[in-house]
Amino acid sequence: MSHSELQKTLYGHLCQLTRERDPFIATEGHFYTQQYLQSQFEQWGAVESQDFTVRGKIYSNWSLSLPGQTRLAPILVGAHYDTVVGSPGADDNASGLAVLLALASTLAQSPPRRPVIFVAFDLEEYGLEGSRAWVARRTQTGQPLHLMLSLEMLGYFSDAPRSQRYPAKPLEWVYPTRGNFIGLIGNWPTILTMQRLKRHIKQAGTPCQWLPMVGQGNLLPATRRSDHAPFWDAGYPAILVTDTADLRNPHYHQASDRIETLNLAAMAGVCAGLAEG
Repeated sequence: MSHSELQKTLYGHLCQLTRERDPFIATEGHFYTQQYLQSQFEQWGAVESQDFTVRGKIYSNWSLSLPGQTRLAPILVGAHYDTVVGSPGADDNASGLAVLLALASTLAQSPPRRPVIFVAFDLEEYGLEGSRAWVARRTQTGQPLHLMLSLEMLGYFSDAPRSQRYPAKPLEWVYPTRGNFIGLIGNWPTILTMQRLKRHIKQAGTPCQWLPMVGQGNLLPATRRSDHAPFWDAGYPAILVTDTADLRNPHYHQASDRIETLNLAAMAGVCAGLAEG
């Protein structure tokens, strides 16, 4: 798929997914998003739901498993589909879902070496409940997992001076002050993988930076704010792929988080780079 075709695909998904979809208040949008994700996944294989209960109510993660060329431990690629109240969530996290679906389409046509599991998590905005439930079930069964990628806000980029902030002052001395890159934040076992992904994403046209973490990220809590954190806590290799959320994006959790604020060309570079990596 060419870069321009990939941008059109991402835009099509964003148009369907950018809507209020808070699981408690915006239930109509939340249900529509579930149906859309299922219909897209069904093009490439059997769709599975993993139900979990929070405060007496049932919620669901939705997943698609694609076979690989080998029976090695799989890679999981995940993105959450819920939003906060009042936000249509174009960047947070329709951007992650759009890349998730584009990756699934690409890899369904060209099977990767390892099996890949694509998961749309619910209730990320409410304590990472969906990913916690997935990890709990995985650890109970004892099934291995080679790597988890959490796609969390992939669309907001800025070339403005000092548009990028950091949760710790020393990081400003090492990383760019313009928010025009995608970030990879992984635990220690993922260092070589982050280096490889950075190379592929840059080759696809999007600047990329990576940051290794120790101790499950507890020394820098801002690095734990997505669905990769339960995987870190369980000892799985996991990488957060992100535009750094409110450290860059002024529309974070606002009604103004809309498609027109996103950089589709940069998103396409992230998607193409991940597909190659």
